[in-house]
Amino acid sequence: MDLTRHEKEMLDGKYGKGTAMAMKIQVAIGETFDAEKMVDITRAHVALSAQDADLWFVEKLLTQGAFCKVSPTVNPSIDLDYLNGHLCEIPKAGVDIVTATNEAYKKIGATLTFNCTPYLSQNVPVFGEIIAFSESSATPYVNSVIGARSNRESSQSALCAAVTGKVPLYGLLLDKNRKAEIQVKVEADIQSDFDYQLLGWCYPEKYKGLEVPVFSGIKKRPTPESYMNFGAQLNTSGAISMYHIQGFTPEAPTLEEAFGGKSVKKTITITDEDIDIVRKKLCGEPGKIDFAMFGCPHFTISQVKAVAEILDGKKTAVPLWILTSSSTKELAGRMGFLDIIQRAGGHIIPNTCIDVPPCWYPYYGKAGVTDSPKCAYYYEIRKTNFIIRPLKESVEAAIRGEVIE
Repeated sequence: MDLTRHEKEMLDGKYGKGTAMAMKIQVAIGETFDAEKMVDITRAHVALSAQDADLWFVEKLLTQGAFCKVSPTVNPSIDLDYLNGHLCEIPKAGVDIVTATNEAYKKIGATLTFNCTPYLSQNVPVFGEIIAFSESSATPYVNSVIGARSNRESSQSALCAAVTGKVPLYGLLLDKNRKAEIQVKVEADIQSDFDYQLLGWCYPEKYKGLEVPVFSGIKKRPTPESYMNFGAQLNTSGAISMYHIQGFTPEAPTLEEAFGGKSVKKTITITDEDIDIVRKKLCGEPGKIDFAMFGCPHFTISQVKAVAEILDGKKTAVPLWILTSSSTKELAGRMGFLDIIQRAGGHIIPNTCIDVPPCWYPYYGKAGVTDSPKCAYYYEIRKTNFIIRPLKESVEAAIRGEVIE
């Protein structure tokens, strides 16, 4: 790779062992993908996980003196105080790893947003901006919906980018690699946010390739929540770092511009029948539930409002949890949604992920309802059976304590 003098100095240890370690990893990634040089980033997001490998890596950088040149936002952790007060006493192992992880990221210079949707607030890039984002819903959103430029970073490579302020120039940072190669003809009637969940799950079921797809046939502009959920499911059943939607995403006003002169490598058609197949395979049979969980990815204020409107004046038969950012919870409080949800028996818990073991152990092996296939997928390893339904049906099920259809 063609490194500048400053980059060579970082690699050689002039700015400390931690920076040298981070730059060594960045150079190795660049060499793997035949990058010619490094480029500067202006933003980063690290998919903090409060799990052993994550903590080991950030502490290793810290002990060698690393500090973030570009302060990254970070993924959710766990609100220990809230869970201790409203669910169970968190085991010492959970308290220890969450506390240590939070402290390590604070010391290395991260911005402790604890939110998995930084692209909606807190860390919003602009078109063409070169960034380093990890998190399965974040990378496709910033690339596809905003038109910023990020490769599919791991939490470790994104942290190294934050420490060095650099990423190797390859992949989706280059114009040629952002063009579509797969055409997806959507003949299914896609209207609601939940439809986009199913569409996002369906595409990788029909085609497992990593190429950039362009979806044509979408008639209605997706909401931010639709885009968010679409990308999250594309990266749960598959691994799509960027997509286009003809007529709506910024780099695909037409099919011709989406392909940018590239030939169509493959054409996929998705029909209502395909969506129904996914629905039947994914969503589960009706039955009794022990709890309801929402916010994977974190809920927006619009989604919180939708839940509050359904719950207003009612009581839930089972605990209902909404996971979101601290800023969204504060806004929900100002707007009266928090009071409505709490009076109904629900909770809004900020800064928290559904996938930080062992902090949700009371629900392991139980039955729940959610609107998120990604949430259900995370819990399979813990033998929790989630029934998946659209948001309104899920909240109504929490009121009854049962999914009836």
